[in-house]
Amino acid sequence: MPSPPPFTTADPLHDLPAGALCVGYSGGLDSTVLLHLLAAQPAVRALGLRAWHVHHGLHPQAEDWLAHCRQTCAALSVPLTVSRVQVRPDGDGPEAAARRARHAAFAEGLETGETLALAHHRDDQAETFLLRALRASGPDGLAAMRRWRDCGRGRLWRPLLDLPRSELLAYAQAQGLRWIDDPSNADDRYDRNYLRQRVLPLLRERWPQADAALAASAGLSAQAAQLLEQDDALALAQARSLDPQALSRAALRALPSARRARVLRRWIADLGLPPLPAQGVARIEAELLDARADAEAAYAWHGARVQAWRDLLHAAPARAPLPQDWQTPWDGRAPLALPGGGELRLLGADALDAPVRAHTRQGGERIALPGREHHHALKHVLQDLGLPPWERARLPLLSCGDELLAVGDLAYAAGFDRWLRERGARLLWTP
Repeated sequence: MPSPPPFTTADPLHDLPAGALCVGYSGGLDSTVLLHLLAAQPAVRALGLRAWHVHHGLHPQAEDWLAHCRQTCAALSVPLTVSRVQVRPDGDGPEAAARRARHAAFAEGLETGETLALAHHRDDQAETFLLRALRASGPDGLAAMRRWRDCGRGRLWRPLLDLPRSELLAYAQAQGLRWIDDPSNADDRYDRNYLRQRVLPLLRERWPQADAALAASAGLSAQAAQLLEQDDALALAQARSLDPQALSRAALRALPSARRARVLRRWIADLGLPPLPAQGVARIEAELLDARADAEAAYAWHGARVQAWRDLLHAAPARAPLPQDWQTPWDGRAPLALPGGGELRLLGADALDAPVRAHTRQGGERIALPGREHHHALKHVLQDLGLPPWERARLPLLSCGDELLAVGDLAYAAGFDRWLRERGARLLWTP
């Protein structure tokens, strides 16, 4: 294989990772150049190189494109992974839906420590910057595409990001490469294609370096976003409680509103919850930050929920309470599956001495705690434990006859506590 000619704008492999590489390979010009460039590096092959084609099934020629990718990889002696995905259209259009499906496949299938190399280039970066600006994005959005970021169990790398497409075309022609031209790229009904086909050519007529300038602005935005992120992390750490799913409302109120908005969004992202909608921060500030300590104020979106209680904001996936009339016998031999998800397990013992009744809280229950002379109202026990009301609604109780034995894994009656200790056993409640 001939040595690849040098690129004039930048050395795309200056930060080549020392580990296995996987190239996102569509068969188009850009990914063909990237695959060929990396396959020409003996060090890359020695550490492990594969190509990865995501089959969206959206175009009548999709099977022909897959066949082309197989032929190219066979000629380069590079293994090819193929993922077939279902694209579910939504309000953001087919392009965004296909991109989400593709990146979900990458994140799920990337091996531990493996690097996914994608072929985005400087022209793509300029388009992304313009699209984000037209959507009124702040520094994080205007940073556009990062050269490096985490992806699943590995990392994502964009080595061509500083190169204009013209240099990729020149490389492909010099090497005699063959690639696929997707006809949908010429359809200017799509926003990115409209910019590429109609807007950017006009900008270049007046400002020949428009692509480079826009990409440079994305880089400056990325630097600003990185500085903001460092302060966000510090502010988030200062607002955290012992529970990573809870933040101090007092600490949040002490922050400037702009910083508070960034901290809330970062907190939600760190928890792996869906991103807050456009009005999410405003709703939290208006309805939760200053709510009464006992108001149980909440804001829900896309299967997630933020709730205020005492001085804290709690965030978690939204979960339905246990059915009010739920009850079932349980002997402890197998985990007890709870309605709506979660389970209760007996650890350290084969079974209970006799079956007990698992049930939901009805109100008025009392429990004889270890070391106490009197029974205590369960309501007061849960308040002392600091268990939020919505968690109480999912709390399984164990009873034998009229005697309350256990409150999830949070509190045990004296006799049941003694039985567990004698056997070195315990309950484990997973909400």
